[in-house]
Formats: sequence, structure tokens, C-alpha cells
Amino acid sequence: MVTPNLARAETWQLETWSRPFDYSSDSRIIEYQPTTKASRVWHLCIAYPHLKDAYWLNVNYGMVQEARRLGIAFTLIEAGGYPNLERQRQQIEQCTAEGVDALIVGTVSFRGLNQSIARIAEKIPVLATVNDIDDSGITAKSGVSWTTMGRVTGEYLAEKHRAGSEPVTVAWFPGPQGAGWVDFIETGFKLGLKNSAVEVVVTKWGDTGKEIQRTLVQEVLESHPQVDYIVGNALMAEAAIATLRNRNLQNQIKVISTYFTPAVYRGIRRGRILAAPTDAPVMQGRISIDQAVRILEGRDIVKHAGPKIHMIDQDNWQEFDISDSLAPPSFLATFVWP
Repeated sequence: MVTPNLARAETWQLETWSRPFDYSSDSRIIEYQPTTKASRVWHLCIAYPHLKDAYWLNVNYGMVQEARRLGIAFTLIEAGGYPNLERQRQQIEQCTAEGVDALIVGTVSFRGLNQSIARIAEKIPVLATVNDIDDSGITAKSGVSWTTMGRVTGEYLAEKHRAGSEPVTVAWFPGPQGAGWVDFIETGFKLGLKNSAVEVVVTKWGDTGKEIQRTLVQEVLESHPQVDYIVGNALMAEAAIATLRNRNLQNQIKVISTYFTPAVYRGIRRGRILAAPTDAPVMQGRISIDQAVRILEGRDIVKHAGPKIHMIDQDNWQEFDISDSLAPPSFLATFVWP
């Protein structure tokens, strides 16, 4: 059961980078003290790629909790999926034209919003949350290295199947082709697999909707029924559980997710998903709201910070506090606060 994570203001252990927005620079862990209540009710516009899986619901929960603690307001918009770049561009331009104080954007594209963000940033601060984005016009960012997310997933497999051991095969489901976070996670995954006995035999791209991912899993099982692992986005991992069971392959093929959702967590607990890294999306939501208030109030700010990544599997899930990763089951998407 997920313990409700009420509006907490204790010190947070976060990772930050010596060159903000540059994940290749040196990083260190800091004791981050969340800021105090805002002096006025600032109104933020917040843009997400979608709310089709629980990952962004977790981010939403963190933002609601921090907005409540700091006494600010927000309006949330979501683009409906990664293919919808033009929709997100129109959404952020319309939302910010309505007199908000700052924009927090979880982008559908690494550079696709550059022109819009440049125009918006001339008037109000623009912050990035979760998904990597071109630095142009960005004042602050809450996020982790998705290259690292992919790398720790690959290293987890590589540790189990070191070079020289019996070869194993993987079907790889990175997510929507062209989305910035997917490009980084794929790069990291391949880096993590170096010097291992793991071979990626098929790659399937697709938007992170469960029906789309279920179809891709079915296609792979038709063409490669002997793969040892299917690895990829959380919606794929969630869909794969029932698909493998229906084909009586649940004991033959193992599933690994590249990020963490409530359904992935349940799958790990029940022995149906082997492992997944968590980048603590609830905490990322909190950080973004904290950064926005600091900027608007003229307070000191860490321009780029994110939670430390942890790998959760069937052996350690009982030891791990997931309250920074998952919203309570009763939480519903909140588009307007308060």
C-alpha cells in the first residue's frame, strides 16, 4: 500500500549538476531545503505530454501537494500524447496568454517548442519538468538523466548475463520514436548492455498508450516467441503481463520496465515484472513547483535538480520507500488548483 505523501517540507536529498541542464557534467547529492510559503497566490500554467499512464499522474500529485503547501494556484493542460506537438504548442501559447505568472512544461519534443518557448520566456519564466528539452528560454529544470535511466536498466540485465555467459535475447520497446526522453533512454540502455551476453533482436517503437503497446507486444511474440526478455516503457510492461499469461509464456519470458508506475510496482510485488528504475516522479513534481515559487519570489534557486535513481526489483521492493514515486490510489488527476 502506498502511504499518502502529505505536503512535506523536510530536507530533500537531490542530485544536481555542475553545469545546469548538462547531464554529462559532474553531479553531486545535496541536502535541499524546500522553500517557504509564497507571499501571494501565484498562478502557474503546467503542460504535460499526456495523462494516459500513471507516471504523469504521479507528477501531478507531487505538484498538487507542493502547490497546497506553498499556497499557489495552477492550471494543467495535457497534449494527449507524444505525436501531438502542434497541440502542445497551441496549448502553451493559449494558456500563457491568459495572464499566468510562469509556465512549467513537460515537453513532447526536445526542440519542437523552441520558438514558442522563446516568445513566452520574454514575458514569464519557463521551467522544464521531467522530460529533457533544449535549454533555450528555460530558467530552471526538475529532472533526471534519462540516459542514466536507460543505462541502469541495461546494467541490471548485463549484471545477470555477463560477457562470456550463455547469450540471452531481448525485445526492446523504447516508446514513441522522436520523443526526447526516448532517444536518451535508448542511448543509455545500449551503453548499459556493453560487455554483456545480451542481444537486442527486435525493437518496436510506439506511443505510450496501453492498446498500442499491447499490439506491439503481440507482434513481437508472433515473430520472436523465444525471446528471453521484453524490456521497455511502463505501458508495455503493464500490457505484457496479461499477454504473456494468455499465451502461457509468463514463466518463459521476463519483463523489465524502464520506469516506475503503480501497475509496474504491483507487477514487481506479484512476481510478474522483474524490475524497474524509479526517478521519483512525485518528487519531480514537487521540485518544479518549489523552483517556480523561488523564481517568482526572487529567492535563491538550484537551477537543475532531480531525485537519485534507484532500481527496484523482486528482491528489494519491501525495503524501498515508494512515497516519492507513487501517488495514493485515491488520487485523481487535478487540472485546476485550488
